[in-house]
Amino acid sequence: MAASELYSKYARVWLPDAAEVWKSAELVRDYTPGDPTLSLQLEDGTEVEYKIDPKTNNLPPLRNPNILVGENDLTTLSYLHEPAVLHNLKVRFIDSKLIYTYCGIVLVAINPYESLPIYEADIINAYSGQNMGDMDPHIFAVAEEAYKQMASDGRSQSIIVSGESGAGKTVSAKYAMRYFATVSCSSGEASVEDRVLASSPIMEALGNAKTTRNDNSSRFGKYIEIGFDKKHCIIGANMRTYLLEKSRVVFQAHGERNYHIFYQLCASSHLPEFKALKLGCTDDFHCTNQGQSPVIDGVDDAKEMCNTRRAFSQLGICESDQMEIYQIMAAILHLSNVEIKDQRADRSNILPDNVHLVVFCELTGVPCEEMAHWLCHRKLKTTTETYVKPIPKINAINGRDALAKHIYAKLFSWIVGNINYALKSAAKQHSFIGVLDIYGFETFDVNSFEQFCINYANEKLQQQFNLHVFKLEQEEYLKEEISWTLIDFSDNQPCINLIEAKLGILDLLDEECKMPKGCDDTWAQKMYNTLLKQNVHFDKPRLSNRAFIIHHFADKVEYQCEGFLEKNKDTFKIVYNISFITPSSWWSEKEFQCHLISTPLTVKKPKANNSKVFFFRQSLQMLMETLNATTPHYVRCLKPNDHKAPFTLDPVRAVQQLRACGVLETIRISAAGFPSRWTYQEFFSRYRVLMKQKDVLRDRKQTCKNLLEKLVKEQDKYQFGKNKIFFRAGQVAYLEKLRSDKLRMACVSMQKTIRCWLGRKKYLRMRESAITIQRHVRGHQARCYVKGLRRTGAAVVIQKNVRMWVNRRRYQQQRSAAITIQCFLRAYMARKQYYKLMFEQKAVVIQKWVKGWLSRLRYKRTMAAIVLLQSCVRRMQAKKALKKLKVEARSVEHFKKLNFGMENKIMQLQHKINDQVKHNFAFCLNQMVEELNMKNSLLSSEKEEMNTLIIEQNTKQVEKDLTDERSRYQGLLSEHLHLEERHRDLKEKMDLNTNVLLQRQEFESENRKLKQDLNELRKSLTNESSELAPPAPGTLPYDVLLEQLTSSNDELEMRKEEVLLLRSHMVRQEALKHKVSFIKLRCLAFKHIHVIWNQVLSLLCPSSRFLEGQMQEQERVHSERCGKLLQEVDKLKVEKEQQQKLLAQSLLLPEDARIEASLQHEILRLTNDNLVGSLTEKQDKTIRKLKKQLKFFMKKVGEFEGNGVALTAAINITRKEKEYKGMLEYKEGDENRLLKNLVVDLKPRGVAVSFLPGLPAYIVFMCVRYADHVNNDRRVSNLLNSTISSIKGVIKVNDFEVVSFWLANTCRLMHCLKQYSGDEVFITQNTAKQNEHCLSNFELSEYQQVFSDLAIQIYCQLIKCMENIMQPLIVASMLEHETIQGVLGSKPTGLRKRSTSLPEEEAVTVEVLLQRLGLLHTTMSQHGMDAELIKQVVRQQFYIICAVTLNHLLLRKDMCSWSKGLQIRYNVWQLEEWLTERELADCGAKETLEPLVQAAQLLQIKKKTEADAQAICNMCTALTTAQIIKVLTLYTPVIEFEERVSTTFIAMIKNILKDRGESSTLMMDGKKMFSVTLPFTPSSVALETVQIPLSLNLSFLTRI
Repeated sequence: MAASELYSKYARVWLPDAAEVWKSAELVRDYTPGDPTLSLQLEDGTEVEYKIDPKTNNLPPLRNPNILVGENDLTTLSYLHEPAVLHNLKVRFIDSKLIYTYCGIVLVAINPYESLPIYEADIINAYSGQNMGDMDPHIFAVAEEAYKQMASDGRSQSIIVSGESGAGKTVSAKYAMRYFATVSCSSGEASVEDRVLASSPIMEALGNAKTTRNDNSSRFGKYIEIGFDKKHCIIGANMRTYLLEKSRVVFQAHGERNYHIFYQLCASSHLPEFKALKLGCTDDFHCTNQGQSPVIDGVDDAKEMCNTRRAFSQLGICESDQMEIYQIMAAILHLSNVEIKDQRADRSNILPDNVHLVVFCELTGVPCEEMAHWLCHRKLKTTTETYVKPIPKINAINGRDALAKHIYAKLFSWIVGNINYALKSAAKQHSFIGVLDIYGFETFDVNSFEQFCINYANEKLQQQFNLHVFKLEQEEYLKEEISWTLIDFSDNQPCINLIEAKLGILDLLDEECKMPKGCDDTWAQKMYNTLLKQNVHFDKPRLSNRAFIIHHFADKVEYQCEGFLEKNKDTFKIVYNISFITPSSWWSEKEFQCHLISTPLTVKKPKANNSKVFFFRQSLQMLMETLNATTPHYVRCLKPNDHKAPFTLDPVRAVQQLRACGVLETIRISAAGFPSRWTYQEFFSRYRVLMKQKDVLRDRKQTCKNLLEKLVKEQDKYQFGKNKIFFRAGQVAYLEKLRSDKLRMACVSMQKTIRCWLGRKKYLRMRESAITIQRHVRGHQARCYVKGLRRTGAAVVIQKNVRMWVNRRRYQQQRSAAITIQCFLRAYMARKQYYKLMFEQKAVVIQKWVKGWLSRLRYKRTMAAIVLLQSCVRRMQAKKALKKLKVEARSVEHFKKLNFGMENKIMQLQHKINDQVKHNFAFCLNQMVEELNMKNSLLSSEKEEMNTLIIEQNTKQVEKDLTDERSRYQGLLSEHLHLEERHRDLKEKMDLNTNVLLQRQEFESENRKLKQDLNELRKSLTNESSELAPPAPGTLPYDVLLEQLTSSNDELEMRKEEVLLLRSHMVRQEALKHKVSFIKLRCLAFKHIHVIWNQVLSLLCPSSRFLEGQMQEQERVHSERCGKLLQEVDKLKVEKEQQQKLLAQSLLLPEDARIEASLQHEILRLTNDNLVGSLTEKQDKTIRKLKKQLKFFMKKVGEFEGNGVALTAAINITRKEKEYKGMLEYKEGDENRLLKNLVVDLKPRGVAVSFLPGLPAYIVFMCVRYADHVNNDRRVSNLLNSTISSIKGVIKVNDFEVVSFWLANTCRLMHCLKQYSGDEVFITQNTAKQNEHCLSNFELSEYQQVFSDLAIQIYCQLIKCMENIMQPLIVASMLEHETIQGVLGSKPTGLRKRSTSLPEEEAVTVEVLLQRLGLLHTTMSQHGMDAELIKQVVRQQFYIICAVTLNHLLLRKDMCSWSKGLQIRYNVWQLEEWLTERELADCGAKETLEPLVQAAQLLQIKKKTEADAQAICNMCTALTTAQIIKVLTLYTPVIEFEERVSTTFIAMIKNILKDRGESSTLMMDGKKMFSVTLPFTPSSVALETVQIPLSLNLSFLTRI
């Protein structure tokens, strides 16, 4: 688009400024191409003219819209340039107090110089498992991204943390490692994560120091590889160090300190173990007092020393080795105080009584005299001789300092090696995450060898960074399949070649180091001659011949050549013959032996591969190879100011670091391509206002294409990808301008309409007032007029009424006379008509009776004739039928066919009847035998007692006993009568069952009779001499018999079919009804079959007269039995209809309830059948026994009365019915089997619905009652302990249903132990039977407490299971999902895309959350969990929902807006409605949501005036001050009409809340768990009624 479209009036631009780098201005008028200047107005109101260079025609950079300012990702800015980046960082850092910002793949971290509550464990848990773009920028987000990519791709990762001293590199690296240690878990080895973290305080103590820029500056670079196994658990770590600043050991600038370990030692010198080191204050030692700043504010060196020692111990370094380390550190301190004096110009010496030298030699085990000698002399060797030469003081001091630096460097390397050894793991490393903490680009007033190496390393890292960013950018374009051209980026390879290529700076430096007389000056001249004209990145200062300039990627740096050669050689000049000899062999064991004393001083001849640059290049090359083999993640740390002022940003320093760390290069690469990226749905939602209704198509992609082609004419300004639209820099701002203009026009239209409405409303109000006045005036006039009309009208009415009254009276008199005449006339006519009708009616009645008598007479004659005719015809037919039957009866074949299989069938029927009778009486017979045995035993015992009593009593008491016996007899007699009545009642109810035996006897007699007839028939057929011999075949009788036989066979088959139909009908009736017994139906069926067989056999009689008589008799019997069967069928039909009604009612029930109802009905029917049969038989036997006993007692009483003999007969006592005692008997040793089936193998899923709630608990307690009953304490303890162990083993699996099921059963078992303990507190609600079941031998109150503790443990496990289930749903449903469509506005996103842009069908809504909550609540209810306990679970879960939602809200700037507050309140309302529906409103869950409700209200309330601030403070009582400030700080407008919260308003809130006494923590404690109470809930279930399902496989348990 044309520049004139963007540089229009009111457009804002950035102008360069010396102090602020960039400042904002606004165009006063539109820019036209060709204008030499821009008319601008600064923010302070000053108007300026900005001159435009006519050659380049470069306009000032445009400012982004306010809605894009303060975004999490700098790549979301429409205009990507330096001022936009600086302003965005400034807004986030100063206004929003946010120290982290994304810049594409880079995390920019600004040191706040203030402790922030954003690194607690709750923050780590919040970021764990989240995608990098889902949360606000944080070092934890980068660490989580690295960990997640390692887990998913199996590729090692690297986190590169860089920045200048004081920018916070060490802290960032430390927090990254702490994150890995927290989210990972050790695999087998103990405390691997703790040891990894323990290395940090050690390395900080030995490698960090206070500088002018940072109180805890790392004076070395390190790369820590944290190893993981295949399960992504930490198994070990390895550390590599680079460029330790050894010079700091002997020299510190003003305001700086030596390494922390020296100050920690001095602060702990008062400890007994350090007395031998002879340490004192830090001011007493030369190497710790040079900086004159021995104290760091807020740091306790003594406390830090304790942390260091603890870390050493944690890494496995024993106390003796630690003391050796501290001994060497103390020796270095004393060595720095060794004073060297001049003797002459070329000679120096050390006094023999130098205290510090003596202590140094004592600590190191070196002879003091030799040490003093060789510090001031050197040994020179020639080809022929060796001699010793003294050295001057300056050389001796340098030698002393070199010795101190060498010892410290070796000790540092040894400690690093031991740390690596302690962190090394024997397990195989699958992948690793490396954390690189290295110097950033440095430039000082005086730059030397160290700065050169640091900047060289940063050049290599920047090249790798540029290639990686370029690669990611191109991969994104390829993935979206858009047309693109290669992005040009500044490659720093020429600068790297200048340093490391052949004949480069490093080659020339190594070459000069090889020269015997090489020096810094000659090396500088070689560089000038070789590189000055060949490489544009090399330059020479104008005023110096001992310096050179390199143009690095960040800036040009001038290096001083002095000391380059000496530092590059890095040789310990003085090599001594005498080695350290310490009291222990520590030096040799640790391979730390340093030969310090030698006779002549010799200068080592360095080899080509021994220079410091050589080793540094090797280590740097290894580092680059490692980084290239991993996926890098970048953290760029910025130092906001040089004064360590909290949340203060110096723009000049910030821009310098942004240029140096590569952030601006990332921006430039992004800006060169398509920096702004929108998904089609996001673009449509944002710019829907620019479309017309007709432009909206179903295809969102095509709709977006049409809109862009219409709005942006230049096709190269955007590209359409597969899923996104890519925009060039500035296009989003242009679209935002169009959108703002459209919305502004819409606002104007709305204002116009509203103003029109207001004007019209005013006009209508005035018009209505005028009309009201007119109405009242006209009303008065009308009332006067009406008054006159009313008077006139009244006179007329009076006249009218008078006239009407006169006329009406005359009319009524005339009418009355007419009615009287009509009345008399009509009465006369009616009487005349009545007499006529009465005469006609009587004639009709006479005719009716005569005709009826004639018809009946004629009918009787006809019927008599018909009956006579039928009788004749039937007599003829009967004679024919009788003749036919007589012929058939003589047929031999007929009898053979009929008799075939008859005996087998009869025997089968007999066996079936016997089996049925045995089955019915077997059970009752066993019970009667048991009862008889018990009664006999009781009678015998009572007999003995009675005999004893009678013998002891005297004769005077006989009469009294007789009286008692009589009363007893009367009681027995009344009881006998009562039993007879009861027996009669039972017989009436069970007629059919009691008649079974009689029917069976009749059936047997009929069978015997049938067999007898059959035998006689056979004899008659086989008797050849008999008169009834069978006719010969072919004769007429034979044919007649054959015909009769055929007809009989047909009739037999027909009867068989009838039997089958009847049987099938009876089976169907049996399936529908449940009250008719099986015996009844079988008897009816047998009856019917017996009748049929009798009829068939009657045809087989050998005599025709016998057959004829039997036929007539069987017809009569058949008709009677058919009548009975019809009655039975009618009765069955009625019962069938009742069963059909029952079936129809059961079909209306749910499937589970229907199955349960049918099962219960069937069980009840079978139980009733068996019970009634057994009761009837038992009652018969009891009556017979009582009759016998009564006769017996009557006889005894008679004998007693007659003879006066004492009653000696025993009384027979009947036993009561057997009652269960609510106990389960089990054999000793069956506990494991019981618990395996009942606990371990029981699967709660699907079983809880069909079981009695708490059934396992009842079964275990009934077994406990049995163990208590047999008074076996070992059984009780074994059973309860095994139960506890089994439950603990089962709940280890994090299955919610399992944990919920056993929590309910554990609580029920605990309640049973209390309910049946016998304590008065717990038995108040028991029934009398339950009180009888109380434990009698053991007091199990201790086990009550054990089960209470177990229930609390299971409760905690249940909460964790619920949290694991609900955690993935909470944020997505409560925060991310747009419940109220169209309320939220979409904003552009950068490289870090949100992960929640899911399709609608996959979106997690509040309904999904509520469904999951409902499912969990239903499961707990089905398991029989106590209602109070369910309420506590729900309360805890709602607290977790509140905590997780609020914590994510506090960590996501994009969620803090007015519209999001509205949706949160709506979601909370849905949660409260769910509580109300489930009758859980009083469980306290609503109160736990109060912080979230107040946070939502805080997002919606007005935030401008002091009254608003006071209202916020009064409202937000459940939020901490830190949370209120955080929400206000993060508040972000989503639309242009919202405003950010001003800093003055936030300061006002702070001032009001400063006196509020509360915790300063930012996050809600997501791991907090409310204390759980287990109220006693007695059970109403009677133990004797508990049934054990067969599916539990507990047949070895016996109810007693």
